[in-house]
Amino acid sequence: MRRFKRLKEFELSLQIKDPEFIAPPRESQRNWLVNRVLGELVSELRALDRAARRFVAGSEWKHLDDRSQKRLTDEEIMEDWQRPLMKAMARIVAAEHGDVLEVGFGRGVSSTFLQELGVRSHTILECNDSVIERCHGWRDSYPRADIRLVPGLWQDTIDGLGTFDAIFFHTYPLNEDDVADNVAATSTFAEHFFPQASSHLVPGGVFTYMTNEIDSLSRAHQRALLAHFSSINLEKLEGLDVPENTRDAWWSDTMIVVSAFK
Repeated sequence: MRRFKRLKEFELSLQIKDPEFIAPPRESQRNWLVNRVLGELVSELRALDRAARRFVAGSEWKHLDDRSQKRLTDEEIMEDWQRPLMKAMARIVAAEHGDVLEVGFGRGVSSTFLQELGVRSHTILECNDSVIERCHGWRDSYPRADIRLVPGLWQDTIDGLGTFDAIFFHTYPLNEDDVADNVAATSTFAEHFFPQASSHLVPGGVFTYMTNEIDSLSRAHQRALLAHFSSINLEKLEGLDVPENTRDAWWSDTMIVVSAFK
């Protein structure tokens, strides 16, 4: 069976030889499903064509060294253009002013936003020793706040932390294996954390993370979220001032921000 959608630039077709593949009761139902997939792909290609014209060149993204203990520069940790993104995500997890888990400290930008917005308690999970040193100095600026620093990889420490009203995940790939397993092979780097995020949220709790999606969530991304969360909200953050020579693995001036609720 062959169904296709025509674009001005090319023709997109799909041939299904296995009669048992996508086999609802009626042939018309199968045709509808296949054409819907093709229609969505056409829409995606057109949207990417428009977005690609606004991309900056950036620099090559390489993770050759283990970054778990590498002393990172400020730009390697987080670039200044990400501040609006960090603030948007901080608003999500601080909305109820409850107990917040932040996975990754970085330069303390999002942690500062959380303290300014007001949370009951703030637990920070960080594995890099040089970043932990930075976190100790930052924490001294908030002597009355309930701030708890947990050193180590989240994989090794999170099970002993209990549950939270909100979780904010903004850590990064640590080595080439991490990139291969959790970046190249998934919808988003945070996907391997989805089960842990869900299990460490109270009912109704909220989770957010860097999605690395431009103007919508892919169907696979949505499925991955809805396997662990009861509902999701999307917000498009526009106008990111990404510099032409960014060293981050992001080149577009928009990003989708997700609120996922248990």
